[in-house]
Amino acid sequence: MADTRLIQSRYRLLELIGRGGMGEVWRARDESLGRQVAVKCLKPMGPQHDRAFTRILRERFRREARVAASLQHRGVTVVHDFGEHEGVLYLVMELLDGQNLSQLLADNQQHPLPDDHVVDIAEQVADALGYTHRQGIVHRDLKPANIMRLTDGTVKICDFGIARLGHDIGMTSRLTTTGLAMGTPHYMSPEQISGKEVDHRSDLYSLGCVLYEIATGVPPFDQEDAWAVLVGHRDTPPEPLRTHRAELPGFLDRVVLDLLAKAPDERPVDAGDLRRRIVLGRTGEQPALGPGPLAHSGPAQPPALPAWTRTMTAGHRAFGASDPVAEPPDPAAALTGQWTTAASGATAPHAHTFVSLTAPQPAPDLLAALEGRHSAGIDLGRLGRWEEAGEVHREVAAQRDRVLGPDHPDTLASRYEIGLTLSRTGRAEEGLREFTRVAEGRERALGAEHPQTLAARQATAHALGRIGRHAEAHQVYEAVLAVRERVMGPDHPDTLRCRHNLAFNLCRLGRPEESWRVAREVAEARARLLGPTHPDTLATRYEVAYTLGRLGRWAEALETYQD
Repeated sequence: MADTRLIQSRYRLLELIGRGGMGEVWRARDESLGRQVAVKCLKPMGPQHDRAFTRILRERFRREARVAASLQHRGVTVVHDFGEHEGVLYLVMELLDGQNLSQLLADNQQHPLPDDHVVDIAEQVADALGYTHRQGIVHRDLKPANIMRLTDGTVKICDFGIARLGHDIGMTSRLTTTGLAMGTPHYMSPEQISGKEVDHRSDLYSLGCVLYEIATGVPPFDQEDAWAVLVGHRDTPPEPLRTHRAELPGFLDRVVLDLLAKAPDERPVDAGDLRRRIVLGRTGEQPALGPGPLAHSGPAQPPALPAWTRTMTAGHRAFGASDPVAEPPDPAAALTGQWTTAASGATAPHAHTFVSLTAPQPAPDLLAALEGRHSAGIDLGRLGRWEEAGEVHREVAAQRDRVLGPDHPDTLASRYEIGLTLSRTGRAEEGLREFTRVAEGRERALGAEHPQTLAARQATAHALGRIGRHAEAHQVYEAVLAVRERVMGPDHPDTLRCRHNLAFNLCRLGRPEESWRVAREVAEARARLLGPTHPDTLATRYEVAYTLGRLGRWAEALETYQD
């Protein structure tokens, strides 16, 4: 198409700026409004293409126009107009001043992008995907070339050329049965490769591939043969990002590996869940048992807060639980005296089976060594090296079992960490079994209402939610919450954390009104006790905004997100 050509007597094509499988993109001038725009034109079909093929491409192009024009979000390219001129279909879009991620990598000589840029891109794309998925739209071809980073830092998703409306099943069937390639091999999800029905979690997998590449400089499966790439996506676990680039933050490694889970159910629940994890990881905190992954704690609270908040964290402390213990245990004592004494005053029906204070005790040096290895395992988890952490905790648990017994709190602390590492490596069902074992052991040793017992039970509820058993998770959360409110009070941080988790789970049960009400109450309580900018407060306010969106109260949701 000549650069002197006017489309519909309005759009003057000035310069060819891009060419893809479906069409060409031109820089153009909107003569009516006097602004620069981008015009995408469907490439004219030559005689080598039959009429059916041409008809399918035209249908797909028109659908792209309708889908793209319906989207109004700062993270999605704005569509101004579309139509047909002299047999050529065209789409008029905002002209973006920036580069796509493929261009950024090329300009950087395929070196990875700075880690803070990767995190920022991840957060912005997650926000945009959250919006498009709520509209019932799945992109299906998310890749570096379809994500633009503008000169002002804004990130936009482009080219919904093979996106589909969730309710438009009939058209999808017609388009996909033609044998046209639906996606790009380096970024296709396992379910796409297998020809299965895809949903929003396929986009999350593709985003994981994109983030992997811009963070390490290579895609997760970097073979030149397309078949080998596809087999890799379907069958091969990806290497952690930090094997390519050790300085990457651990939370980013964990987030991307979660996105690259083979089974859709093992990925983040949705883009909102993903963005929540990124935000909490970026601020140095991790959610405890809420919508994000199980993780260890951030810094201690400032002394200005109430006394009982001194040991509160947004996640698990060094000993694998959010239990309000006043002081860390002395490694030489290894809790031997403390747990026996505590058990004697608790409702532990089998307390007489434990080692007594007068029985021969294991050598302090051995207990201290085990404690040191336990802490080393936790540090490996903080670095995102979850497989290695799991091996350490299994070895320590086996030794503690032999010298202290299976229901000793030290042994159970190691078992708890095993459950955590299983959850973080995509083995949620095995994690559930481990947390259940810990909860039962703590109930025998410490009593049903001991904070550590409640923490373990809460971990089982979280694990149940991770595998989609939300109804059972709800029952556990309610039971734990009732005890926490009675024993600790409604404003204790562990009580509020449990209520936050309950709100999140209610939404997954399809009860957004109740979820919103509970989350709003928790957010108000956390703001009152911890301050409006504390990470725990913000995490719950994010959940309030999410549920407002699920209720269709978009203006209130937007205001809450902006706050």
